[in-house]
Amino acid sequence: MSEEKNITPEADKAEFRARVLIMGGIIGTVLGIVSAILYLRAAEEAHGDDGPGTPRPRDAMKLGMSLLAIIRSITDMGRK
Repeated sequence: MSEEKNITPEADKAEFRARVLIMGGIIGTVLGIVSAILYLRAAEEAHGDDGPGTPRPRDAMKLGMSLLAIIRSITDMGRK
């Protein structure tokens, strides 16, 4: 005979949270590494070994706003 697991709602919620956090961490890490590789490749093609230099504040602000929009979209997805 097989034993049934006695899963409480709290244990199920904790398992779900752990899976979401682990998957989010893995996806974030992979996307970060891929983004860095693509950035380095583009910088080398455009500037050679010198590198692109310091980003302008305007470009950093645009990137930050884009990241906030992505985070907001993810949060909205969780509400649905």
